[in-house]
This record gives sequence, structure tokens and C-alpha cells, in this order.
Amino acid sequence: MANIVANIAKGRVVEIYSRVKSNDPANSALILVPIETAGLESDAVLIDKATLSDWLSGTTNEQATMGRKTLTDAELAALPSPDNTNDRYDISLPAVTWAGATGNPVSKILVCYDSDTTAGTDADILPLAQIDFVATPSGTDLAMSGGVVFRAA
Repeated sequence: MANIVANIAKGRVVEIYSRVKSNDPANSALILVPIETAGLESDAVLIDKATLSDWLSGTTNEQATMGRKTLTDAELAALPSPDNTNDRYDISLPAVTWAGATGNPVSKILVCYDSDTTAGTDADILPLAQIDFVATPSGTDLAMSGGVVFRAA
């Protein structure tokens, strides 16, 4: 398994990042969802799922003890310019820490888009990309280093 971009989000990640950073709509955010190692479905199965609710409807489980992280416009860096030298567009996330993380081992972080964090359900949250993040919570802080999570080339 590797990092994947959900089919529903292909070609849209840069736009969605820009909307969150621009606070448009006002309550939009990127949501980081830790995904447990046990029960993790294959990339070929997950890539076709269109909502967070769908993503978690099979054997793939959210690691709820660690909890989700919400990234609003305040946490995101300014939208970068395209990399014209290398003919691509990279979108990065900041470093994130789950303080005193406990619970089941995780293998992935699912990056999602929520257009309104004050209303709705997991059925309204759009999966963007699932990235590798292998960790066994032991009560200490777990840090996800920042970096590129999406590259349009």
C-alpha cells in the first residue's frame, strides 16, 4: 500500500486547499482522520469511495482514540505557486501532533475536506488523500511531520 488520492478528489485538491485557506466557505476545514492498521482495505477498494462515511463502511476503521485533527485557514500555509520548473503543483500540510496518543496501531492518515464543520455528518465529508503514517500509540506524543501530501503533475 502507498499514498493514494481518492478518485472523487483527483484534480480538485489544489482548489479545495485554496478554498479552506481563503476561508470560503467560512467553516470549511481539512480533517485528518487516523486509520487503524487492522482491517485496512486495499487501495483499490478505498480509492473509489466518495465520502468519509463510505471510507469507513467496510472493514477500514478510524482510530478514534487518537481523534481527528481539524486544519482551518489559520493552520494552513499560503497557497503555493505552481512549480513551473518541474511542471507540477505540490500541496503540503503542516506538522501535526496527537498529544499523549493511545489506542490501536495506525497505518494511514486520511486527509478529508469538510465544507461546514458546524453541521453535517461523515456522509458530507470528502476524502482527498490517504497518506502513510505507521505508528503504535503508547501514551506519548505522535507527530506527523509536515510535507507534500498531493502532487498534480
